[in-house]
Amino acid sequence: MSLLMEIILGGIAGWLAGQVMKGDGYGIIVDIVLGLLGGWFGGHVLSWLGITAGGKIGYLITAFIGAVLLVWIVRLIKGKS
Repeated sequence: MSLLMEIILGGIAGWLAGQVMKGDGYGIIVDIVLGLLGGWFGGHVLSWLGITAGGKIGYLITAFIGAVLLVWIVRLIKGKS
């Protein structure tokens, strides 16, 4: 998958995670970063569970799951400080 496609799908996944977890997005840059990091993080989490997803839809779903988990973890940390 090309870098441009990863950025586009990461942005969509980050925006969706922002909608689900907060009700609003965090802004396009943070949404893209969340989606890209979510793709990486979600890929690791799902592989630990023995789940693999390929293709663009698989990447989008994986990035979304990872971005939601990242937002949840950040909120746990921020809530405790």
